[in-house]
Amino acid sequence: MANQITAAGAAPGGARPVPRRRSRRAKRRLQEIGMLAPACLLVAVFLLLPFLSSFELALTNQRLIPRPVPTRFVGIENFTRVLTDPDFWQALWNVARFTLMVLPIQCGLALGLALLINQRLPMRNFFRGVLFLPAITSMAVVCVIWATLFQYPSGPLNQILAFVTVGAVEPIDWLGDPRWAMVSIVLLSAWQAYGFQMVVFLAGLQNIPESLYEAARLDGANAWQRFWNVTWPGLRQTNIFVLIITTIQAFKLFVQVNILTQGGPRGSTNTVVQYMYSAGFVDQRLGLASAVSIILFLIVLVISLVQRAIVKDRT
Repeated sequence: MANQITAAGAAPGGARPVPRRRSRRAKRRLQEIGMLAPACLLVAVFLLLPFLSSFELALTNQRLIPRPVPTRFVGIENFTRVLTDPDFWQALWNVARFTLMVLPIQCGLALGLALLINQRLPMRNFFRGVLFLPAITSMAVVCVIWATLFQYPSGPLNQILAFVTVGAVEPIDWLGDPRWAMVSIVLLSAWQAYGFQMVVFLAGLQNIPESLYEAARLDGANAWQRFWNVTWPGLRQTNIFVLIITTIQAFKLFVQVNILTQGGPRGSTNTVVQYMYSAGFVDQRLGLASAVSIILFLIVLVISLVQRAIVKDRT
């Protein structure tokens, strides 16, 4: 009798549901693996394998188009050639200069617009979509539009400049003058890419508890004081993320330079990726281009490690 009671009591309890739960988990895992497998395969074939092969190519004199001269092992000769080339260092300095200029403009514009569309405004969702449009517009299309604005001497920007200054300032050759070419690339890039940062800032703003703003209002804080003492501290992690991501993207500057200036005038807009493109596809020195890509990878890796060290909570 006791054995029957024990068996009757144990049957509904847990002996049978455990295998069922395990089978459900196994099915969910197989489903997740099946959904991830195509993306992982594409990443491995088109990103991971080419990247790993660049380490081998960087140690050879491989050409883009094979020639009668056989491919041979050259060791670190390509790295030495890159690191002793003044054009590479100028390209690296140009990227650093671009980063220093685009960070405050792009992030400041993104934060200001995020603060604006976070308010309870009529047609708020419509304006959010409109302000995000540049981020989903092809960079090639953006470059064509801005090339029209930059036309010298009678482009729209020069006409606006002449109207505002009553003709006191002469037309600017935005893309042909070494003093203004990088500034032009900065303005174009900041306008095209601010939408991503705006969305990130908007998400950060919506995570700040409304009770903090209510407490600040009760204490008599004005709008600036609420921003400085509530909003800005609440966006600390968001600011770090946006800063590091924007810096990494800035170091990969290429498309707008390749379309508008090809690195000119006089190398003032040449970048590391443009330098790599010229070495690999123009000069057909694939081994040298691979060495440049590895150096750029190390730069981005260092930035990522700095990000991890800064974002790490010290509480």
